[in-house]
Amino acid sequence: MKTRAKEGFKFLSYGLEAFAVIGIELLIGYVIEANIYHKGFSEYNTWQSILHWVLTCTFWGIGAYLVVQDCKKHSDLDLIANVKKTGLFGSNIKVWQWILIVIGVVICLISTWIDWNGSKVLTEWNKRGPLLFTFQYIYYLFEVLLVLLIIIFGQTAFEKWFNNNKIPFGGILVGLTWGLGHWFTKGSLGTGLYTAVGGFVFGSVYLLTNRNVKLSYILLCIMFIL
Repeated sequence: MKTRAKEGFKFLSYGLEAFAVIGIELLIGYVIEANIYHKGFSEYNTWQSILHWVLTCTFWGIGAYLVVQDCKKHSDLDLIANVKKTGLFGSNIKVWQWILIVIGVVICLISTWIDWNGSKVLTEWNKRGPLLFTFQYIYYLFEVLLVLLIIIFGQTAFEKWFNNNKIPFGGILVGLTWGLGHWFTKGSLGTGLYTAVGGFVFGSVYLLTNRNVKLSYILLCIMFIL
């Protein structure tokens, strides 16, 4: 029991590290750039916005890699090796799982459509134009990667503690961390709760894919980005 508890805390720490990596953007935006530009992100010009996203994605990518390597070094979970050896649909996903996955994806797409009063993609394309749109969506890809890492590590941690692999613990952890983060940065409890519910759905999809990291990433991108 002590070993399982210790292992659980180890994986929880990796999940919190991934969340901390997401928080690097706050340091970039609210400390460094705020003291350089003396204005908020919504007031950035084109190149200031692009530089923000490039810096954020660079640090996010480095941070994600370091967390994954730290996990590999101190545990038996090697995510990079797992991704390389696992096929996109090689997880023996049953029909009922696919049905629930599709339902989850559709619910997320419908809620996004309602939240944006139409297509999020078209709205951001029209608002930002091709150049800014491209960099922003690259930014989204990195954000989804870190959210997936929180889900994976959170799920592994709670399974070590409770020996239960049926509950989307990783989604709960994302809801508590990512949701609180959005509440803080957006200044809206509603946004935080909306994000928390989305995180729970993301965690559920990860379980429904039988923990297929490749497929989970693609599905999370569809649910979050579109």
